[in-house]
Amino acid sequence: MKKFKEFAVYCENTKKEKKYTFGTTLADIIEDQKIDIGEDILGAMVNNTLKELDYILYKPKTVRFIGYTHPDGQRMFMRSLSMVLFKAVVNLYPDYKLRIEHTVSKGLYCELEKLIKEDTHDEVIGKLRNRMQEIIEQDLPFEREEIRTEVALRIFEEFGMEDKCTLMRTRRQFYSSVYKLDDVVNYFYGYLVPSTGYLKHFGLVKYYKGMLLVLPRKENPDELEDIVIQNKLFDIFQEFNEWVEIIGVPNVGRLNEITQSGKIGDIIKISEALQEKKLASVADMIYNRKEVKVVFISGPSSSGKTTFAKRLAIQLSVIGFKPVVISMDNYFVDRELTPRDKNGNYDFEDPHALDIKLFNENMLDLMAGKEIKLPKFSFSKGKRFYDDTTLSMHKNSIIVVEGIHGLNPEISALIPGDRKFKVYVSALTPLSIDSNNRIPTTDNRLIRRMVRDSRYRGYSALETLQRWPSVRLGEEKHIFPYQEEADVMFNTALLFELGVLKQWAEPLLREVPPNTPEYSEAKRLLKFLSYLVCINEKEIPPTSILREFLDGSSFDYS
Repeated sequence: MKKFKEFAVYCENTKKEKKYTFGTTLADIIEDQKIDIGEDILGAMVNNTLKELDYILYKPKTVRFIGYTHPDGQRMFMRSLSMVLFKAVVNLYPDYKLRIEHTVSKGLYCELEKLIKEDTHDEVIGKLRNRMQEIIEQDLPFEREEIRTEVALRIFEEFGMEDKCTLMRTRRQFYSSVYKLDDVVNYFYGYLVPSTGYLKHFGLVKYYKGMLLVLPRKENPDELEDIVIQNKLFDIFQEFNEWVEIIGVPNVGRLNEITQSGKIGDIIKISEALQEKKLASVADMIYNRKEVKVVFISGPSSSGKTTFAKRLAIQLSVIGFKPVVISMDNYFVDRELTPRDKNGNYDFEDPHALDIKLFNENMLDLMAGKEIKLPKFSFSKGKRFYDDTTLSMHKNSIIVVEGIHGLNPEISALIPGDRKFKVYVSALTPLSIDSNNRIPTTDNRLIRRMVRDSRYRGYSALETLQRWPSVRLGEEKHIFPYQEEADVMFNTALLFELGVLKQWAEPLLREVPPNTPEYSEAKRLLKFLSYLVCINEKEIPPTSILREFLDGSSFDYS
């Protein structure tokens, strides 16, 4: 009998190296070394690449086991719980199609198509929740299998999953990975946990016409998130979901079909026209608020705030205003006065990184008819400076302020409420991969930022990925809690944009070194982008919000 050569496996969790033979799985290592990370182990990073616990080792590797508190662990949990919900629907309501739409109110919003009878709503959700609990208690394995795409197509056609079939046909791969859970089969663009028994903590509650899949807290998997009502955010998601259904492009597969047919120019024109129409609508809302003197535009990183502010100024000019556009970046305090985060790094996401007192004084002086000297900020020197720039307001003038903290009440505390109009902008992509696989809005923004950082700031994809967790933490703490304070929300996502950004993002992501922790995130994003067919940018107008992240804009961003 052939004797397999031993090889070394280094475990980052225990800081120990031990030898194993071919055929050893990650699950075997957990059992052998009694690995304990303080929570359920859901998967592992093997040479900075995410793997499931049945992954077979065959040569030297570095392994780091992860749980729910890791972002990839949360994604594995969410996909797996979605699969359990899918099975519950197939078992109880086989004639209805499950749609997993978007995250809102600290949960995942889902609907059953056509099942909207109010008198049966609570009963339906109760039965689904109980069935999910039964499936979880059975501790059924999630079985992944790599099969020929033509076989996968036949399976999904049998289940009536035409959106998955369209995606697979346009992707044109020889093989596809499918997951089997007892009597159902589905497809997810990422890994699942080993079995349903890992999904002990979840909730399923009535929410609008559908239901909210409630997830555990990121920092404590044994507790569920508190549901935070976000009516305005939900409404804008629903509006765009209905819009993509109307124009017939609800998912990536259909977008790919249109791109391959050469008709994507029509979708670009329609998407841009919709944004222009909505911009004009926001300007009209401001016009109808006769007392408004300052418009605050807020939103998270890479939401397109700057271009939105410039385009809104044009629309305000059309209806008789004389807009004065100001960036909050002008009001950064000197670098040595900037707050620091818990790791001792400068926290530019903290509102106190801005000179709030000076900002309020300047705004009040402008509204009183006084002229102000506009401060500037040198990011290279970390210092405030003044040049010859002055500002003043005249008849029909209106101030448009753009910055991430625009909705924070502290920022504009001295400005009377009736003088303010607040806009929240974000890239809330209405597109999904298919009916059971959503596209996270954070991925849309991260890809935007990566491309812009490379083209305009000289940052590599690795540097963008390294900064992203800190950016996200700042958003969760300082931006998202105030989004429902907005008078209006504006979606800057464009239906076609990920197909356009793909050609710039992919080369950047391929440059992320394998020996960095961010390599796993780069691989995940590359996998996601592989589902999209490239879209040529030639028909994108120079005033498009997308031009803020590419080039060819007719706006000046200096």
